[in-house]
Amino acid sequence: MKKLLWFLLGIVGGFVAAHFLNKDPRGHELLASIDARIEEFADRMTDAYHEEDARRGPSDTEAA
Repeated sequence: MKKLLWFLLGIVGGFVAAHFLNKDPRGHELLASIDARIEEFADRMTDAYHEEDARRGPSDTEAA
């Protein structure tokens, strides 16, 4: 139970820190840069998934 409390406090602390960081123009730029990197990574993973899915062809579950 103690570990769960520390975990939740860490999450809340991270949100509070990000909120204050976003108020500063330099912090806002930093968070926007991180967001762009995450978005690019997610797009690449999505493209790779769709390429692999197309390469494998239709599965038995999709045909039914």
